Amino acid sequence: MSDAKSKIMQAASKLFLEGGYKALSVRAIAREAGVSTIGIYSHFDGKQGILDALYIEGFAQVEATCALPDGVTDRDAAIETVVRQYLRSVQAHEAHYRLIFGEQSPDFSPSEDARKAGAQAFARLLERSAEFLPDHSADEVRNAALEIWALIHGFVSLRQHVTALKTQSTDWEDQVVRAVRIHVAALDQTRS
Repeated sequence: MSDAKSKIMQAASKLFLEGGYKALSVRAIAREAGVSTIGIYSHFDGKQGILDALYIEGFAQVEATCALPDGVTDRDAAIETVVRQYLRSVQAHEAHYRLIFGEQSPDFSPSEDARKAGAQAFARLLERSAEFLPDHSADEVRNAALEIWALIHGFVSLRQHVTALKTQSTDWEDQVVRAVRIHVAALDQTRS
C-alpha cells in the first residue's frame, strides 16, 4: 500500500474512532491525512472506497488471528492463542472492529469484495473450530464457530461500553480464554 493510501486509511480510522460515520467526510479525511480531496479520489472511490478498504483490512486482521504458530497442537493452547490474538487485534485496530461489527450507517453498504472478505474470515474461523471439535458435523461446527465468536464479541462489547468494567483490573484476556475453553469443552461433552 502506498504511503498516501496508508495515511488516508489511518486518518479515516482516527476520525471514525472519534466520531463514528458522521465524522467521515472526504474533506475531513483529506484534512486529517494531509492530502487533497483529489488525492482521496485518486486512491479510493471516495468515502465508500475508503470504508470498503477499512472493512476488507479489518476482516483480513480477523482472519489472521486464526493462524497458529508452528508447534501449537494442543486444543487448549490453540484456543488460548487464537483468542488472545483476536482480542489484541481488536484492541490494536478498534476502528476496524467497530466498522465491521459495531456501528452501522445507512449510507454505507459493503461492496461485494468487502462481503467476500467477511465470508473468508468466517470460513477461517470455521476451519479452526473444526480443529477444536474434530468429531462434530459441519452444522455443529458452524454453530460452535458462531457461538465462540458471539462469546468473544460479548466480552469485547462489555469491555468497550460498560464504564464500570473499564476500571476493573480483571485480566479480560484470561477470562475470555477461560470462557471459550469451557464452552468448547461443553460442546465436546454434549457430543460424547
